[in-house]
Amino acid sequence: MTTVLGIFSFLHLDIVDVLDIVMVAVIIFLVFRWIRGSSAKNIFVAVILLLVIQAVVNALGMKMMSAFMNTLLDLGVLALLIIFQPEIRHGLNRIGSNSALFRRGERLIGRILGVKAAKMDTTAVNEITEAVRMMSRDYTGALIVISHQNSLEPVIESGDKIDANVSRRLLRNLFFKNSPLHDGAVIITGNRIVAARCTLPMTTRTDIPASFGMRHKAAIGITEETDASVVVVSEETGGISFVRRGELQQIGNLNELKLLLGAAEDGKDNGGAA
Repeated sequence: MTTVLGIFSFLHLDIVDVLDIVMVAVIIFLVFRWIRGSSAKNIFVAVILLLVIQAVVNALGMKMMSAFMNTLLDLGVLALLIIFQPEIRHGLNRIGSNSALFRRGERLIGRILGVKAAKMDTTAVNEITEAVRMMSRDYTGALIVISHQNSLEPVIESGDKIDANVSRRLLRNLFFKNSPLHDGAVIITGNRIVAARCTLPMTTRTDIPASFGMRHKAAIGITEETDASVVVVSEETGGISFVRRGELQQIGNLNELKLLLGAAEDGKDNGGAA
């Protein structure tokens, strides 16, 4: 017993050490919450185990094992940064987009640089809402992306540029199942439809309900990477969903959709849940 205790004789804890341990534990907990349901969870557990082994061999003065573990972890961290680059980008974007301080800072920088988000007026909101109502009634699938501060130029370039006023008739024609432009997303900036048949990035999350199809996954994907809002109409059920900051909210009535579109234009959060 004395020998076992002697191994841990290097531990001399004070209040700073306790605080250090608590902070590391909180960080590990937050990372687990961030990556739960993803393929990165098992790899993260393995990294934690390697770090524990490294701490033990360093404490025991095992020089060769310590050098080996240090090299292994250095190379491993570099490999993880390369392999999980999309997940890391999505996670950092989610942390920033969900932070009120970050959003205020972003708006302040935008004012300093003269970058202004194009906003929809009430007429455009009403046109979108009415188009969604009719497409929901007719079980016409739709994927409408409304841009805000972040640029969607790469997404716009993936489709066909249009540049037309927002109107319910044009939206219905674009998503009509026999239209050559119906497959993909429509991008709206301000009061203009700027592109159609655009390709959106898919979310890598594995906790999406099976009842949600590719349109919903694409909507979540683009809102994880940008501050855009997305309105989705399900072709199978006619259900309407609103997606912002990676969170999906199913819409019960059109007044609710109008309020959410208005709140998104004002830069306010919605209360949706995936």
